[in-house]
Amino acid sequence: MTGQSSRAVRRATTIRLVLLALVWGSSFLWIKLAIRGLSPVEVTFARLILGSLVLFAIAAIRRGPLPRSPVIWAHIAVASVFGNAAPYLLFALGEQHVASSTAGMLNATTPLWTVVVALTTRHQRAVSARQAAGLVIGFGGAVLIFSPWQSAGGLASVGAIESVAAGASYGISYVYMDRFLARRGISPVTLSACQLLSASVLLAVVLGVTGAPAPRLDASVVVSTVILGLAATGAAYVLNYQIITSEGATVASTVTYLLPVVAIILGVLVLGEHITVLVLGGIALILAGVALTRNRAQRARPREITRRPQ
Repeated sequence: MTGQSSRAVRRATTIRLVLLALVWGSSFLWIKLAIRGLSPVEVTFARLILGSLVLFAIAAIRRGPLPRSPVIWAHIAVASVFGNAAPYLLFALGEQHVASSTAGMLNATTPLWTVVVALTTRHQRAVSARQAAGLVIGFGGAVLIFSPWQSAGGLASVGAIESVAAGASYGISYVYMDRFLARRGISPVTLSACQLLSASVLLAVVLGVTGAPAPRLDASVVVSTVILGLAATGAAYVLNYQIITSEGATVASTVTYLLPVVAIILGVLVLGEHITVLVLGGIALILAGVALTRNRAQRARPREITRRPQ
């Protein structure tokens, strides 16, 4: 009976991993479609609001208490800048200039940036030979994707730089959250809901300052924005935490390797994007580098925060 139960749990986890990869990996497609009718700031604000509604509804059902300490809310505000507002907006800005599949591939550099930030801030005090090799290999993969020796109007563009900056922002947020928020006894769903709410307030201010062009709404723009907010920004968190609860952060983190694959496939099939052998080689190197850096870090820090999407 125990064996059957264990197999059932593994099957459920596999299904959740596949669903999570599809939902998070498809977010780059939804962004690409949404910015056809909305500005990047509008898309980001909409996904934050919709995502926070989903998570607050779940938190209310679970009757999870909201944090009351001003210090915790200050940390949540900082985390929301680097973990939500900045990277979400940077990817929306970046996809104005690069393919959705490229943004998805460059998002895979996030774990590499996390190690770099951890070392820079002395959150992690040493780097092993394995991790150092992973960083070098991952950097080489990013160089292949950028291909700076080719036309400056290609991947070595502002859009690609914005996508890499989004990955670096995620890296900052994970180290910050691990240091200041991870072990406060707050429900992960509640914490994520509060972060999305804080980021929504920030984007509302940005919208008020920059203004927004008149939206060009059609069915694809509306549907993409709704899916991006409710599914890729809201419901995906629930799937992620279910996997962490049942199998642990190490298993949950394997979704990192699936996201760029989903982004590439959808970009090619739905948007007709072109992927070269050189670019595929670059993403293979990035994922190899991620595998090297994460392996040791997960054994040393079993409670490390799992990578979040786009």
